[in-house]
Amino acid sequence: MTELLATVDAVPPVRGKPGRPRRRPKRLYADRGYDSNPHRGELRRRNITPVIAARQTEHGSGLGKIRWVVERSLSWFHQFRRLGTRYDRDHKRHEAFMALACSLICLRFC
Repeated sequence: MTELLATVDAVPPVRGKPGRPRRRPKRLYADRGYDSNPHRGELRRRNITPVIAARQTEHGSGLGKIRWVVERSLSWFHQFRRLGTRYDRDHKRHEAFMALACSLICLRFC
């Protein structure tokens, strides 16, 4: 929770449409752990719509439909033992194995 705003600020420009690339996402989807009024206010100040499940409410907010894609993708990476438990201290080597795993995952769908 402490790194939410730093992570949002570190997002690179989003490409795809003609014109100046967007510097920040339009919406941020998060679970109940990130629900706080200061974070919501800071996200709105950055012109980002926070879509965060509220604490102390029942499950079924509808965010699972969107977050499921992320959870599924992370589970695909955890199929590779070296990525499930990070043994490498060198971040360049870890990123290389991430790229290799990403290539293998994409190859399975072709």
